[in-house]
Amino acid sequence: MDVPIGVEVKCADEVCGRSTYVVINPATEKITHLVVKERAFPNQQRLVPIEEVSEATPQMIRLRCTTEELAAKKFFLEREYIEMPPIEAYAYAPGEMMFWPYVLPDPELIDPAIKHENIPEGELAIRRHTPVLATDGSVGRVDEFLVDPTAGGITHLVLRHGHLWGQRDVTVPVSAIARLEEEAVHLKLSREEVGKLPSVPVRRWWA
Repeated sequence: MDVPIGVEVKCADEVCGRSTYVVINPATEKITHLVVKERAFPNQQRLVPIEEVSEATPQMIRLRCTTEELAAKKFFLEREYIEMPPIEAYAYAPGEMMFWPYVLPDPELIDPAIKHENIPEGELAIRRHTPVLATDGSVGRVDEFLVDPTAGGITHLVLRHGHLWGQRDVTVPVSAIARLEEEAVHLKLSREEVGKLPSVPVRRWWA
């Protein structure tokens, strides 16, 4: 089963958004959640358990839940509002025996909201185009993951390898992944060894 990032997501009743991240437990090498950016304004990103995925191909992901049920799921990005220290000042009104108190926000804190990714403890979110690093340098970027639908574990990472006009999809077995991080996926292989891995034809949604 393909678990692509950046493709159309269909709920049980209609198209409901696009996939933006997959959430992985690096200890078990299993995908636990999919992040879906809702189609409807304000385009919130929701955390969807992988069990809700009924079908997944390189072009599309289908969920068991309805659009209404998706809208009730946890936010992927949660906002925490902080109290802004005010700048107190007073303006004197000429000709009047009064002062007008007013408060201005601290210019260092234009947006008092801090965004947090709502990721379960011990897990991490990987987006499309996350760099993939061989033992001797960069070899490409994450495109999607292949998952065993029976066991739920990742079997391969699909890597976009090469330069703009010579790119190809390379399947990297999970055994070749040294470690997963939010900022990069580290492999046990050299760039030469990655270049010898088999290429797979993956039909993209824009093809």
